Amino acid sequence: MQSSGQEHLKVLLRNSAIQKRVREMGVQISKDYKGQRVHLIGVLKGAAIFLSDLVRQIRVEVTLDFMAVSSYGHSSQTSGQVRLTKDLDTSIEGLNVIVVEDILDTGITLTYLLRVL
Repeated sequence: MQSSGQEHLKVLLRNSAIQKRVREMGVQISKDYKGQRVHLIGVLKGAAIFLSDLVRQIRVEVTLDFMAVSSYGHSSQTSGQVRLTKDLDTSIEGLNVIVVEDILDTGITLTYLLRVL
């Protein structure tokens, strides 16, 4: 009998808990930016699905753009060197910007992004 490789997986957060938290974040963003437009920047590829869910919960005008960066190369450990692989399509000058990132481990990538932006 072949192993599926999932015997040791453990659910840390149920789908309902994640959906609830995304709704709460959408409500908070809507309150914080009431009457304004917010520009969300999704860091590809990991943030794409979460960003889609979040946008549906925000009740103010939203615009989107995407960036892609790499600090891992072909390894599973960060190299410490961040490389921009996709830049924004439009200027963000004067906009209310929220960066939506999927993983924050060392902070190297986010620090790089904030410096670039």
